Amino acid sequence: MGGWAIAVHGGAGVDPNLPRERQEEARQLLTRCLNLGISALRSSLSPIDVVELVIRELESDPLFNSGRGSALTAKGTVEMEASIMDGIGRRCGAVSGVTTVKNPISLARLVMDKSPHSYLGFSGAEEFAKQQGVEMVDNDYFITEDNLGMLKLAKEANSIIFDYRIPLTGSDICEKATDAPPLKMNGLPISVYAPETVGCVVVDGQGRCAAGTSTGGLMNKMSGRIGDSPLIGSGTYACDVCAVSCTGEGEAIIRGTLARDVAAVMEYKGLGLQEAVDFVIERRLDGGGQAGLIAVSSKGEVACGFNSVGMFRGCANEDGFMEVGIWD
Repeated sequence: MGGWAIAVHGGAGVDPNLPRERQEEARQLLTRCLNLGISALRSSLSPIDVVELVIRELESDPLFNSGRGSALTAKGTVEMEASIMDGIGRRCGAVSGVTTVKNPISLARLVMDKSPHSYLGFSGAEEFAKQQGVEMVDNDYFITEDNLGMLKLAKEANSIIFDYRIPLTGSDICEKATDAPPLKMNGLPISVYAPETVGCVVVDGQGRCAAGTSTGGLMNKMSGRIGDSPLIGSGTYACDVCAVSCTGEGEAIIRGTLARDVAAVMEYKGLGLQEAVDFVIERRLDGGGQAGLIAVSSKGEVACGFNSVGMFRGCANEDGFMEVGIWD
């Protein structure tokens, strides 16, 4: 076995004109979360505990699209979803349609640990949360001025906004600008995109892996829409070989069962972790789907891959390697 390793992400698909100030805010948040996870690993916290701890931190900061700061539905409300998976025994828990749970990732953990099920949604998930005594807040807690502005923009454009956080004002030039091709989802054009979804993957020094993903979904989405993030095997997967968290166009990730496929090609084709990540990004995203993922292996390797314009991500390992990035 190798040493421990950890990776976090804040979404694939970055506005090429994102101001430097917001880029720096994202780097600082990812660095803070990495350091939180590193400290927990050095204190011998289990991988599943580290995943939950790090994602709770991401959910509590409005910068990315999870927990506070989640994207809004067409009705102007927040419907969040999350999943978590322990590679030991492939135990898992997931929730969808959560509207008042402060930290959806912790509710997903409770579904795994305290219920006979793997997945609860909407009113059933909310009722379970009350039974478990988790912290609840009003839906307004999750709504930010930025998101209200983006929902207005989406409605004016009559579109779903994928990877949504494009600043409404500001003239800063980003450190890397590029001409991005127009995105489509299930064949329909999507006119605007920026970062979304958060995730964390961890392996400890004993080769035990865990993964988690949390999101508010798409801006201006239909109420009741479920993406890849809570779907085990699509947005999240962990086993005795690796752990994976995905981000990007949910519908494409669902069709490609992206997270599970990383483990599958490692198991059945004998690929290494980075090879498996590259294979899945290049071969399993049909119809022009754009996505990214982070992964760790039971050997202590860490990897990421994406075919979008950038991905907010950070990774570190026991050998002292640490990197936080946005662009290629």
